[in-house]
Amino acid sequence: MKVIDADGRIIGRLASEIAREARNGEEVRVVNSESAVVSGDREDVFEEYKQKVDRGSRDNGPYYPKSPDGILKRTVKGMLPDGDAGREALSRVRAYLGVPDEFEEDLEQPDVKEGSDLKNRNYVKIGDVSEHVGWEASGGLYE
Repeated sequence: MKVIDADGRIIGRLASEIAREARNGEEVRVVNSESAVVSGDREDVFEEYKQKVDRGSRDNGPYYPKSPDGILKRTVKGMLPDGDAGREALSRVRAYLGVPDEFEEDLEQPDVKEGSDLKNRNYVKIGDVSEHVGWEASGGLYE
């Protein structure tokens, strides 16, 4: 099992890494999903995600999640193939808000170069995007 810290990592690059690991049969656990970032101008990112959420409904798709862990997992889903192989790979992926106690010691530290991706860039944390589209945090994480 591989535990990945999403803190400060760009969501697209992170999701492609997660998808690759899941397709190779690895169980992947992603912690701090609310701290992953979307690169781009703040208002443009908010508008894009609000449009995605408003496009569908819970009963009539396409359903787009509002929670940070749901957004991350949905991004990974988009990088997996359609059909049984993609569905099976996605079942090996779990995303969490914060760091559950059971994963504290298994946490992998990202390479130094990955942290430098945010230098000289505009970015928005997924937690902020989620709150903008209507997600309400519970459990004390954002309170």
